[in-house]
Amino acid sequence: MAEAAELVLAKLKAEQLSESHIKFREHTTAPSNSQGVPGIIAPGATGVIYVTDRASANGYKGGDDPEWANFGQGAPETGPLPGAMPRPTSVDLSAGGDEINEYAPTAGVKELRQAVADYYNREYRQGKGSQYTYRNVCIVPGGRAGIARVCSVIGDVFVGYQVPEYTAYDALLSCFHRLVPIPSSLSEKDGYKLNLEQLRETINGTGLTAVVMSNPRNPTGQAVVGEELDALVKIGVETSTTMILDEFYSWYQYDPDKHGHSKSAAEYVKDVKTDPIVLVDGLTKNWRLPGWRCCWVVGPEDLIEAISQSGSFLDGGANHPLQLAAIPLLSAEHVQKDRLALQECFKAKRDYVLGRLDEMGLHVKHPPHATFYIWLDLSSLPEPLNQGLVFFEECLKEKVIVVPGLSFDVNPANRRSLSSSPCARFVRLSFGPKMEKLKLGLDGIARVIERSKDPAGLEAMNKDLKPSAHPDSVEGSHGKQAA
Repeated sequence: MAEAAELVLAKLKAEQLSESHIKFREHTTAPSNSQGVPGIIAPGATGVIYVTDRASANGYKGGDDPEWANFGQGAPETGPLPGAMPRPTSVDLSAGGDEINEYAPTAGVKELRQAVADYYNREYRQGKGSQYTYRNVCIVPGGRAGIARVCSVIGDVFVGYQVPEYTAYDALLSCFHRLVPIPSSLSEKDGYKLNLEQLRETINGTGLTAVVMSNPRNPTGQAVVGEELDALVKIGVETSTTMILDEFYSWYQYDPDKHGHSKSAAEYVKDVKTDPIVLVDGLTKNWRLPGWRCCWVVGPEDLIEAISQSGSFLDGGANHPLQLAAIPLLSAEHVQKDRLALQECFKAKRDYVLGRLDEMGLHVKHPPHATFYIWLDLSSLPEPLNQGLVFFEECLKEKVIVVPGLSFDVNPANRRSLSSSPCARFVRLSFGPKMEKLKLGLDGIARVIERSKDPAGLEAMNKDLKPSAHPDSVEGSHGKQAA
């Protein structure tokens, strides 16, 4: 027991004295009290904001800086793709009459709500007796706004989530104090994919009332599909647990036998009026229109009514003109052509990145079957480059942006120490950018790997782990937060 305690203390001290850890803590951890306006506490930056800030401090000019490769931003390339429908270039404001300049309903424009319902019925529910209608759909200004609305109407209950998970869930699960977040971990032996039996045990053992998860999963690139997805829906129904599923990457599927298809839990819902399955999706990833901030929540009518009400005080609703412009984008022809083009393009990019990483000796044991992310295990690299934060800082020197794995150790209100985090030796790489950017960034990562083979280069990296000039002040300001 004493040895275990000493090991934990040693890890905590190493974290407190590492410059990369200190920088990470300063940017991403909410302060214990306000330093400025009375009563105001900053929530802490998400991982993507942190890495962008650090890149800017190293010369990154933002946007499509020609000298930099941004593998950190969770966004797909937004330009035209071979075989896809033409990109929208204008919005006809005259089509909506004078009312288009008014506020849209907080539930969204009825015509778009019905178009979303029709999309789900056409793609996933053909031949089923229970069909979605506009009453099952709420239009929201972005996916995070949708999940925030759902969280705002959850009562005093335990809410489950898994680690690693999408970084924004951290703040979302912290802000709504009526819900109590309960974590569990995805394991390497399961290929970082959800273990359904473990989930059922957690629900029954801890009394979870809701579970929030991304599927396909950010950042691991794995997905629960087919019979397993059917089983997940049944677990929600049988245990009376609301399953809140972030399905933003539902088109990014790379199974050659399912080319042109997508996956959604909507396919396995028995009764759209009562089954506690909540789906969040939108134009951001699948339609490659993140700037539109036009997304939706699909679920039972009672939930849709509740989150429509919460929208009146949380966000006020989505952009009215763009809601109308989104309607034709959900047509059968548009969806099929865009989805096929997307899968062909992103599969080629995935295979290219995996091949280049293999050449560097960074074999991805569990390659992504979905999304546009690679959950890269750095364990094979020498110390200290096998730590995600150090690898991230070294990549910045080569003008490459990745996201340290610690950003995905969702830790609401900093209830847990990150010293032994299962995410510490990982980074997330996005292959969302264009191919030329992928080549530029992978060339930079190759230079980082080469530097680590040189004793002098490795020694320079080890400087990051040496004690700060003022260790007492570091422990005083960061020790309590680290614990």
